[in-house]
Amino acid sequence: MNPNPIAPGRRSAERRLPMWRIGIAGGFVGILCCVGPTILALLGIISATTALAWSTDLYDNYAWWFRLGGLAVLALLVWVALRRRNQCSIDGIRRLRWRLVTVLAIAVGTYAALYAFTTWLERFA
Repeated sequence: MNPNPIAPGRRSAERRLPMWRIGIAGGFVGILCCVGPTILALLGIISATTALAWSTDLYDNYAWWFRLGGLAVLALLVWVALRRRNQCSIDGIRRLRWRLVTVLAIAVGTYAALYAFTTWLERFA
């Protein structure tokens, strides 16, 4: 009889790092300067021309602040995930280093995909 009421497959899933959620959240916050006005325009709250002006202004003047914010969110979410698993140590990071590299790659990929999407939508403004 299994003394632990949690199913064995679920227990291993709980120990895994939520790479996709963390990576997408970090990448999304990093490109929020362009995605925010785009979402407002797609919802019909502001016009496409206003969204283009806002995103151009935000990207030209504050892009590095948004990117640093995305990295901060990425680091915070990784830290929280490691703390929940009691793996917030050098040994835990060494064991998960390829997963952490994957999280960073997912964040960069999300940033690049959203940047390409908003740049493509710019043609229609």
